[in-house]
Amino acid sequence: MKFLQKYPKEVQVFLAASLINSAGGSLMWPLITMYVFDELGRNMADAGLVVMVQAMGGIVGQLLGGALYHRIGVKKLIVGALGLNALGLFTLPFISDHWYIFMAMMGFIGFCNALSMPAIQAFIGYRFADRRGELFNVVYVANNIGVAVGTGLSGFLADLSYHLTFMMNGLTSALFALFFLRYLNGLDKQQGEVHLHKKTKSEPAGSIWSLLGNTRIYLFLGLGALFLWLGNSIWNSGVAPFIISEGLPKRSYGFLWTLNGILIFVAQPFTNWIKRWIAQSDSAQMTASAIFYLSAYVVIIGIQSYPGMVLAMVLATFGEMLISPAIPSFISEHAFRAAPFYIGLTGGMGALGRMVGPYAMGILYDSGGLSPVTWLAIGTAIISVAFFVVHALKNRKALETLPD
Repeated sequence: MKFLQKYPKEVQVFLAASLINSAGGSLMWPLITMYVFDELGRNMADAGLVVMVQAMGGIVGQLLGGALYHRIGVKKLIVGALGLNALGLFTLPFISDHWYIFMAMMGFIGFCNALSMPAIQAFIGYRFADRRGELFNVVYVANNIGVAVGTGLSGFLADLSYHLTFMMNGLTSALFALFFLRYLNGLDKQQGEVHLHKKTKSEPAGSIWSLLGNTRIYLFLGLGALFLWLGNSIWNSGVAPFIISEGLPKRSYGFLWTLNGILIFVAQPFTNWIKRWIAQSDSAQMTASAIFYLSAYVVIIGIQSYPGMVLAMVLATFGEMLISPAIPSFISEHAFRAAPFYIGLTGGMGALGRMVGPYAMGILYDSGGLSPVTWLAIGTAIISVAFFVVHALKNRKALETLPD
């Protein structure tokens, strides 16, 4: 692809592998609510409970992944987590008749998938430190090209077999694990065992308590992400059942996520313009992101129809494009060696929002339909804007007090 050609071959191969893995992952995650609601015949509260259990596993995985990065090494952490994630996915078709075992396995899959995430993000920040901001964005774009492909297939595959989506996701996760094993073995041969950014005498690691005490780095950022991702649960726990209840085909929901993936690729000039002229810092981009999400939910409450969902997805996608590269970029730039810990910590806080959101919205949808779900999303987006503003102000004051 042309947008990859300006990067070194090592980066091109890494991005291509990420694209393939994200395509496989996106086959399943938009459909899990529909699978529980449609295939298993459960209500939306049960569907939200499954997503909550998966997110709970994700919280533990994010926190543990960030803490273990320097302890066990990047290779064991990434390859092991991806391999276990693949095994979990392969078991789903055989256990879905056993409700509690199915829920436990979804928690295990959430844990294994999240375990690798802070390690991969920290690896990018260390390996490509001179271009980390640019690389975080281009990895995000490559991943979402995969999302466009995967979600485009997901609705059609669901019409054939939900279990096929689980198997395809497991296959791509296994292939990604093999890619990292070979890739990191190659780096080992070139420069010795890959730890990247090893501890030095002049750079103490710091205890967990001292790291937690540096709230400027993570606290308000993490709380903003928590409420942002809580509100974003509306797509699985509000829009998805609304589409089914309206009698629309499942591929209508898949199309929304295909649109999301396409926009992330083609709308880069628009978000680059925002970054250049309106939100130049990572912190400002987080605030702008939350405002876009808020506008999306306002559209949904005002236009409760499929065209309204399409417009809302466009606005929410602009928000996603701003925040997804900004968080790891900010942490890598400000936290240095502690970046894996803070990436895992803020990721865990965001996963808490993903855990609570589907269950709360599932209960609201069962009792009142789409409207109460959307009002909850609007409220969480407003809170998210407030926390990101506080985060930006805290960090601006910190920079102003630094000696020249």
